[in-house]
Amino acid sequence: MRYNVKHLQIYLFFLCLPAFFSCQQAQRPDVSGIDVNIKVERFDRDMLALSTKKPEEADAALRQKYTNFYTDYTQRIVGNGRYSGPEILSLLYNDQAYTDLNHDADSVFKSFAPIEADLSQTFRYIKYYYPKIKVPRFIAFISGFEVQTPIGDNYMGIGMDMFLGKDSRFYKAIVKNVPMYLSRRFTPDYVVPRLAETFIREDMFPERDEDNTLLAKMIHNGKALYFMDQVLAENVPDSVKIGYTTKQLGWCRAYEDKIWAYFMENELLFNTDYQKIQVYLTEGPFTPGLGEKNQSAPKLGVWVGWQIVRKYMEENPKVTLPELMQDHDAEKILRASGYRPK
Repeated sequence: MRYNVKHLQIYLFFLCLPAFFSCQQAQRPDVSGIDVNIKVERFDRDMLALSTKKPEEADAALRQKYTNFYTDYTQRIVGNGRYSGPEILSLLYNDQAYTDLNHDADSVFKSFAPIEADLSQTFRYIKYYYPKIKVPRFIAFISGFEVQTPIGDNYMGIGMDMFLGKDSRFYKAIVKNVPMYLSRRFTPDYVVPRLAETFIREDMFPERDEDNTLLAKMIHNGKALYFMDQVLAENVPDSVKIGYTTKQLGWCRAYEDKIWAYFMENELLFNTDYQKIQVYLTEGPFTPGLGEKNQSAPKLGVWVGWQIVRKYMEENPKVTLPELMQDHDAEKILRASGYRPK
């Protein structure tokens, strides 16, 4: 059994203006004949509806319906293995903070219909390229800010309390654990891109141990984002995919040549020192060492890797998406891209 609920997953790629929509979209394939119609199951409502029952009865009903997810929920998401399912339910049913959080989440997510439509279309595209992919169950729940999009055996979760809107009254209270540069992206608009990204990175194309140079990690991340280009709705802006503000995305485009020159001059591409290269790959308010007055965008290695992969696919139009995703020769992709920003 696979779990991704041990820590807060934060790839979080979202929000921008139409001026920054991707111009890299090729002609989309016709997926209208692919049978995918996703319905999000409301674990939060089912759990709340059982609050008048004895905890043991509620536990049995939820365990029967939600199987693997319920086990993960009680033992790994809101629990830590020290409490039984009935004990966890009893604690939550008597917790006012949990009640308040449920109220706010249900107010924001009155209906999942628009999300279900977009998610279904995204998975139609995924199945077009990978017909054998099994579409998971999608289950909405409240985690107490523990996890946003967990993925386990045959399910993906939607932690609604991590998508309440950037001005949610709760996010200021958790700022020490979740800084504002992350929680500003916790809006409903992020749900489908976040789920798609998690599925792509965690289920379809997890990072390989041997991809240990900065260049290999850049290309791996770039391929994941390019895959998102192909399967998300065409009106999803680049900033939604990579999690930049409008200003950060503009900064990257204005200084793309200087960012690349910095990587080259400092001989970073083939560096394998994780402590040194991770600053160019991970979340943060900015990238230390680049830009003035902390105005740079974060994870610049991810952004540059994306541009390299886009250029590679532009220069090599006969390469299919599956061929790209199975090609692990980062140096070849860089060379064949002819990437030389000016």
